[in-house]
Amino acid sequence: MDTQSRELNIGWIPASGFQLRKAGVQFDAVRIEGEEGRRVAETLEAMTGGDPGPIVVESKGVRAVYFLVPAGSTSFRPWPRGVTTFNSGPGKVSYVPVPALSGETWPVAWWRPPIGEDRFVHPVLLKCVAEGVLV
Repeated sequence: MDTQSRELNIGWIPASGFQLRKAGVQFDAVRIEGEEGRRVAETLEAMTGGDPGPIVVESKGVRAVYFLVPAGSTSFRPWPRGVTTFNSGPGKVSYVPVPALSGETWPVAWWRPPIGEDRFVHPVLLKCVAEGVLV
């Protein structure tokens, strides 16, 4: 682990590069592809004074944006079209790319890194912003 992740004591962040983490354990995730995902991230950032919670972005392919939300918060919640949820349950396993806090992590990076072990994007706020952007 690097010093920043040790200071934060966040065991699910890799020391280098990036790793896939099973959704539904420490967090669930909501993925929105392309420019829409970036607009949602920008809107959340503005609404929260620059502290929307942890957000991961991809720089190739569909350029997806992953919003890390509390574990169990994406199931049984209707999400707008264009949103993919990552969680775990009976017969379902999902994985989310998680980059290290520093060093080479291409093709994924933190839009906003976590500031604490249990600090995530607020799922209701995320859903409301996504509904406004993805109309």
